[in-house]
Amino acid sequence: MSRLKLGIPKGSLQDATLDLFSRAGWKITLSSRSYVPTIDDTEIECLMVRAQEMARYVESGALDAGITGHDWVVETSAAVEELSELVYAKQRLARVRWVLAVPEDCAIRQPRDLEGKVIATEVVQITQNYLAKHGVKAHVEFSWGATEVKVPQLADAIVEVTETGSSLRANRLRIVDTVLESATVFIMNRASAADSWKREKAENLILMLQGAIAAASRVGLLLNVHRDDLQGVLGALPALKNPTISALSDPDWVAINTIVEEAVVRQILPKLKAAKAQGIVEYPLNKIVL
Repeated sequence: MSRLKLGIPKGSLQDATLDLFSRAGWKITLSSRSYVPTIDDTEIECLMVRAQEMARYVESGALDAGITGHDWVVETSAAVEELSELVYAKQRLARVRWVLAVPEDCAIRQPRDLEGKVIATEVVQITQNYLAKHGVKAHVEFSWGATEVKVPQLADAIVEVTETGSSLRANRLRIVDTVLESATVFIMNRASAADSWKREKAENLILMLQGAIAAASRVGLLLNVHRDDLQGVLGALPALKNPTISALSDPDWVAINTIVEEAVVRQILPKLKAAKAQGIVEYPLNKIVL
C-alpha cells in the first residue's frame, strides 16, 4: 500500500495542528513518550518533528511532506515545494512576523543604526539576509530562547517572532521594522510531489485542512422571513457569497441560510430581528470548501 510520510510540527504549533486535523476529519493520537503518533488513515504515516527541522527532513526525502513555517523554509534554504499556505498559528488564525526590536529608550530607529551592533535571534540566516539588503554590517548571534531578555545586557537588538506583539511590549521592547512575514505552510519533497498518488493525497489533505481553517472563524445562520420583508433582511445580512433562499410551506415566507464571520454575529442579530426576521438559528461549522 502507498503511504504519505507526513511530518507534524512538534512544539509551539503542535496543539493547534492536532486540533486542525481533528476539525478536518483526521484523528491523530500522540503518546507522551513517542514521536510516532497514530492517525486514523492507513494511507498516512506521521512523525513528530520540530518545525525548525521539518524542511530539511522533507528536502532529504525522509518525509514526503510536512507542516512548518515559511520562515523555517527560508532559514534553512531548503529545496522543497510549498504546496499551500495554512494560515494558522499558535494563538490564532493569522500570519506571524519576525521583527527587529530594541529597548524602548534605545537610540536605534532604523536598520542603518545597527552598524557594528550585536543582534540576538533564532533566525540567523534570515537576519543576515535582512542586514545585507540594507547594507549593514552587524554581529548576529544565535539565541537558544528567551531572546527578549537579552537586551540590552547581552545584545543591542533582537529579531524575534510575534503574533500580537504583547510579549515584546511586556518586556519594554519597541519594534523597529518587520524582517519577514511568515505563515504556516504545507511543504513537500520535490520527488514526492512528482508522484501522482502522493501529490493527490497531499492536495486532498490540504483541501480539508483549508476547509477547517475557513470554518474556524465563521458560523452558519438560518432564519425565516416574510417575502415583504426579504430585502430589508438581506440588506442587514453579510454573506460569504449570496445567501441561499428557500421556499417554505407557506408561500408568503422563505428561509435564508448563510455563512457569516462569527465576530459580527452579535452586531447583526439585533439588526435582523429589527428587520423582522424570525426563528434565527446560529450553528457551528466544521469545514467550508471554497
